[in-house]
Amino acid sequence: MKKAVHFGAGNIGRGFVGEVLAANGFAIEFVDVNETIIEALNQHHSYTIEIAEDGKRQVCVNNVSGINSRLHPEAVVNAIVEATIITTAIGPNILPFIAQLIAQGIQKRRLAGVTEPIDVLACENMIGGSQFLLSEVVKYLEPADQAYVEQYVGFPNAAVDRIVPAQSHEDPLFVVVEPFKEWVVETSKMKNASLKLAGVHYEKNLEPFIERKLFSVNSGHATAAYSGAHAGAKTILQALSIPEVKTQLAAVFGEMRQLLIAKWDFTEDALKAYHAVIISRFENPYIVDDVSRVARTPLRKLGYDERFIRPIRELKERSLPYDNLLKTVAYVFTYRDDNDEQSQQLQQMLSETDLPQVVKEVTGLEDQDLIAEIVAAIEQVRA
Repeated sequence: MKKAVHFGAGNIGRGFVGEVLAANGFAIEFVDVNETIIEALNQHHSYTIEIAEDGKRQVCVNNVSGINSRLHPEAVVNAIVEATIITTAIGPNILPFIAQLIAQGIQKRRLAGVTEPIDVLACENMIGGSQFLLSEVVKYLEPADQAYVEQYVGFPNAAVDRIVPAQSHEDPLFVVVEPFKEWVVETSKMKNASLKLAGVHYEKNLEPFIERKLFSVNSGHATAAYSGAHAGAKTILQALSIPEVKTQLAAVFGEMRQLLIAKWDFTEDALKAYHAVIISRFENPYIVDDVSRVARTPLRKLGYDERFIRPIRELKERSLPYDNLLKTVAYVFTYRDDNDEQSQQLQQMLSETDLPQVVKEVTGLEDQDLIAEIVAAIEQVRA
């Protein structure tokens, strides 16, 4: 049986990537540091996914096991040697921490004379995730290993999309997911081009699809969360029942459509239909998604190349409107969650430093006019 090594045994790893890999006949070795999850995987070798829809259909994923990378790093390296595909769903900030293990696995593949090509797919909410992971992996490679990577190891970027809310169950492996799922892989950077997973869409140029997803699903979800929090909502479903929040989301989508049309070969009608589907996904009555989950890590979400500042920059460059995106950014700056470290950090910065300086530091912007516009939007929301 073909083997997959997947880093990240959380809800996305099990409820999305694991489902697709298993459906394609892979035995999956999940790598994580969560002892409860790893022990359960090794005890049961299967888990159940429930689809959040009428009837609550269930999918059983079999042939799974786990490795605790903190306790048994050598087992991870050995698993990589035997793998046909490597995937991740651990969060962009964690990718550098698995790079050395992947590098050691690659080195051992070379020393073992493995010439079967393999691809490493970072299934994260970021642009260029797999290539970023490659840049971290090469830090641990010798020249001979780097030459081996050039020939046999691909790092094709990927775009993934499925809502998996925060949840807790008696069975630590059980996971509830929305019906919709989309996984797109960039063919131009694949080394094992003969391996095409059923249920995965392959494109030569991934960037339009990553941006469509990031600037729609991620930006839209965050818009609903931060606008909803400002209006007092506790869940995304509750947020979208508030007319002002839904109006704000629709307005942000309108601005995003103009950017996507200006940059890529998308039509207005196609994007309107895509955005309508996204809103219906956010309003799924079977999914209770907390605002606090979607709105967590506001500092990361305010980054220069992230879901708000990047489209604002690119809309401004094209002299296209971005007023509603500015309003959402203001909601992010005023968001408070005492249980979120980044939210606390942001509020501390705002209490100790002049607002324009905080905006500049958090967003990475040098454009003084744009910084001033964001400051004005924040002050208007505060008023």
